[in-house]
Amino acid sequence: MSISLAPDNPAIAPSTVAFMSFANTRWRVRRPKPFVLVIEGEDVPAASAKTCDYLHEQLLSPQWREAFYQLVDATGLVVCLNLHTEHPTYRDVRGRSSKGRLSQGEYYHHDGCTGPVKPRFVEIRCPIQPQTRGVATAVAPHRDVVKAMVQVLPAELASSAALVSQDMGTDALNQMDGSALEHLQGLITRTVRKKLNAEGARVYFRQVDEAANAYFEPWALGESRIIANGNSGVTMQHRRAYQTTHTGGVANGHLVKRWPNEELLLPGEMLDPAFLAALCSEEDDESAGGQAREVCALARDLKPALAPTNAKPTSPALDLTPIL
Repeated sequence: MSISLAPDNPAIAPSTVAFMSFANTRWRVRRPKPFVLVIEGEDVPAASAKTCDYLHEQLLSPQWREAFYQLVDATGLVVCLNLHTEHPTYRDVRGRSSKGRLSQGEYYHHDGCTGPVKPRFVEIRCPIQPQTRGVATAVAPHRDVVKAMVQVLPAELASSAALVSQDMGTDALNQMDGSALEHLQGLITRTVRKKLNAEGARVYFRQVDEAANAYFEPWALGESRIIANGNSGVTMQHRRAYQTTHTGGVANGHLVKRWPNEELLLPGEMLDPAFLAALCSEEDDESAGGQAREVCALARDLKPALAPTNAKPTSPALDLTPIL
C-alpha cells in the first residue's frame, strides 16, 4: 500500500490543503510543521459531508491499523479534526495545575514513563463538549526539545552544580541517544524546578516551545492528537502549556487519552498484566485520593475475556516515501 500526498512540493505554504490517499479514501490534509500531519476529514463536497468516527471505522480498522501506526511513527504527530467518537477506551487525563507549583504534566515528557517500556503512541483527545479548551498542549521532537532547553537556559542555571560539568554543546547533543537525552533533560528540569518559581518556570518553557518550533495550536472540539511516544521513528514529547500567566479559576474543557497500540486491541489480543500495572502506576502519579483505585479498576475492565494469541490481521506494506 502506498500513500500519496499531493501537491508534493516543499515550497507550498503550511496552511495549504493537500490530499492524501489512505484506506481506500481521499483525505484533506495539511502539513503545518515538518513533524505534523493534520487530517481534516474525507475529501467530499460540503453538502454530502457527514459526521462520523473515521478514526475507528477507517484509519484504525484492523485492515489499516498497522499502516496508520507506521504513518504516525514516521511523521511524529498526526492530528485528526472533525472527529466524532465516543469510543469506550478513552480515559480522563489526570493531573491539575496549581498557582504555586508546576505539575508533572507541564514539563516536557513522554507518556508512560513509569513503565519498563514506553507506549508506542499516546492519543490525547478533546471531546465534543459544551466548554472549549483554553490550555494548549505543546508537542515537539524529543531531541529538539532538549536542544531548546539548553539554548534558552539562563546562564546562572547552566552554571549550577548539577549542570556545570555537563557537555551541552551542539555536537554532544547531536550524538546523544534517547537515554542520554532523557538524563540531561532530567537534570535541566530539576534545576529549573528548584531555581525558578512557578511562573518563572512557565516563562522558561514558553521560550522552549518557541525554540523547539513546537506545535501548540488551540484545541478544537472533536480533535484527536496521536503522538509518537516510544518508537523507532520520530519520538516526540508533549506538555500542558499555559501561554499566559496561570491564575486558576478559569473554566476549561477536559481532555481524555489512551495508549492505542497497547489498549485498543485487535480480535484475539489481550492486555499484558505488566502493562496494566504500568497503567495504574502512570495514573497514580497525577491522581489524588481514591482516584488511582478507580483507574486501576478501569485497567482491569479493559482486559478482554479472550485467550492469548499471537494471531494478528495482516496490514498492507506501507511506503511513506512520497510524503517524507
